[in-house]
Amino acid sequence: MPAPSRPGVTVFLTGLSGAGKSTIADALVADLAAEGRPVTVLDGDVVRTHLSSELSFSRADRDLNIRRIGFVAGEVVKHGGTVVVAAIAPYEAAREEARALVEQHGRFVLVHLSTPLEVCEGRDVKGLYARARAGHITGFTGIDDPYEPPARAEVVVDTSVTPLAESVALIRAAMAGGPRPAAPVG
Repeated sequence: MPAPSRPGVTVFLTGLSGAGKSTIADALVADLAAEGRPVTVLDGDVVRTHLSSELSFSRADRDLNIRRIGFVAGEVVKHGGTVVVAAIAPYEAAREEARALVEQHGRFVLVHLSTPLEVCEGRDVKGLYARARAGHITGFTGIDDPYEPPARAEVVVDTSVTPLAESVALIRAAMAGGPRPAAPVG
């Protein structure tokens, strides 16, 4: 089988619930599709429904879910594909394991959406943060379960101060392997 004409790449969006992962993923996919570039999207909620429905939200199961996402992304990247992952992925070791699975075959661009907790809570249309603060949901990332900020993110974006188009441009620059423009600091 001939090598793919373009090396594959995975863009892995991580951050708290409400940080803007799905919004940025949708905009990035639309931008890539406008160029005729097919993209596989691995959204954390969708993966939980179809690939990891038997898993709980324990640390071990969360890590297994991210490992599965990394494996699938690596398989797509192996064939020159582009993958956009949007998952909370709260633990550093699991994200790094996903990175290793993808980098066996292509590029991995980790994007940390560093949007502050207060902003994420304000965006919470499902009321999950309020339910977690009231004790109705336990093990909720950012409330009573930790989110470990990435140590090796290629891009860091605070969506409360960085406009959507600029966020996508920063990610596209990292995907191209070029110099990374600095995101504004709020």
